[in-house]
Amino acid sequence: MGTLAIDIEGEGVDSDIYFDLGFKGLGKGVVGTPRILSLLSSLLEKSVQKNETESETVNFKDTVAIFHGLRAPTISIQHYIDRIFKYAGCSPSCFLVAYIYVDRFLQRTDVHLTSLNVHRLLITSVLVAAKFIDDAFFNNAYYARVGGVSTAELNRLEMSFLFSLDFRLKVTVNTFQRYCSQLQKEYRDIHQIERPIRVCRIKDSWPSKSDTQCAPTISR
Repeated sequence: MGTLAIDIEGEGVDSDIYFDLGFKGLGKGVVGTPRILSLLSSLLEKSVQKNETESETVNFKDTVAIFHGLRAPTISIQHYIDRIFKYAGCSPSCFLVAYIYVDRFLQRTDVHLTSLNVHRLLITSVLVAAKFIDDAFFNNAYYARVGGVSTAELNRLEMSFLFSLDFRLKVTVNTFQRYCSQLQKEYRDIHQIERPIRVCRIKDSWPSKSDTQCAPTISR
């Protein structure tokens, strides 16, 4: 549902990167999962693991507690991203833009990604990205159901997220391309030398009753 508002055919943009990440080539009727989803989940999981290992020796004092739950959700980051993609119907580019927003959020707030906040940051950032770059999107109540939070909570998360970003949501072609290249490089480095990354950087149908059983996993 929706198309990328950013012109990814701009001058100097390597279109092969977009095919590789799955931003292009997945037309209507084509069954496939864009590579960007598994790439993002892998990088986010590495970042969470690194931060939680460091937290055993360093006392992180995150400034935006609204995104923190009392316990980690039972659904993995990979499955959570896949679920959002399956039901939210947003363009694959939304996930890269959402990643850019999360990076901006982390830099402006000094928050560290952990298993207690990564899911809420994901559903909130994808929601904001879909509203900003897609030509059509579901409302907050639908996203809340997909993400396993209440509508009231998602509304609060969205407002906190937007104010933390100072409502600066524009992503230029150069920024979009730079993050694509950076993600590919970090993904390649992770799988070649297995080093942890430093920081985050850089419609089919309404969910069925059985699919919404994961809703309680995002609890406080």
